Amino acid sequence: MARVLITGASRGIGKGVATELQEQGHEVVATARDVTMLDDLSVAQKLQLDVTDQASVDRALAEAGHIDVLLSNAGATVRAPLETIPLAALGDLFELNTFGALRVAQAVLPQMRRRGAGQLIFMSSVQGRYVIPLIGAYGASKHALEAIAEVLAIEAGHFGVSVHVVQPPAVDSGGAERAEVHLDDSNPYRPLLEEISAFRAAPVSVQEVADVVAATIAEGAKAPFRIPVGEGAKATLSARKAAPDTVPFLAAPLDW
Repeated sequence: MARVLITGASRGIGKGVATELQEQGHEVVATARDVTMLDDLSVAQKLQLDVTDQASVDRALAEAGHIDVLLSNAGATVRAPLETIPLAALGDLFELNTFGALRVAQAVLPQMRRRGAGQLIFMSSVQGRYVIPLIGAYGASKHALEAIAEVLAIEAGHFGVSVHVVQPPAVDSGGAERAEVHLDDSNPYRPLLEEISAFRAAPVSVQEVADVVAATIAEGAKAPFRIPVGEGAKATLSARKAAPDTVPFLAAPLDW
């Protein structure tokens, strides 16, 4: 069994994965910005960790000690057209979803590299490979995350550290409902908001994502680099791969 550190474990996917892994016998180190939100989790260790704060990351990793697996899950999403999204909101999103994930990976990699073993699992999205209108900022942060993960797979792989990217579609975790929205009624892109539900059809469950993460840990270095969650994600990502690069790819029809 592995000692697994999970970021963003206070709710949604992170909480579901923490529960599943602990039940399977793994030693789970659950972390969150607000550690009190971990009170109802039964895990080996609970730590305060804000992935956007280097001091917080350093402190948490020092307290956590030995880590076999990092599940980099902390993240958020935003609804806004790129023409009008406040650049500060875009920067905050990248700081959390992208730079935060790398910040924690940088903190845990030295011990893994010295041991010649370890596993980094990044919670990405199907939007790490294609984009959805009004959710483009989130997609951009996940595209960047996947680029970082792929480079780490090459660089850290030399030292025995395996890297994996989990790609769920929409998840019934409540994350979409918590999305920050920068789109008032006067915005010319407002009609698009009623159309993007077609891109989020048939969400997968938190449990399905947790099962994929558990299987990835069980497979270790033999697990694939990119791992779609659910048949819908696999089909859409296959369609994206087969689509021409001469026009933008749309995962669903769009008429607005």
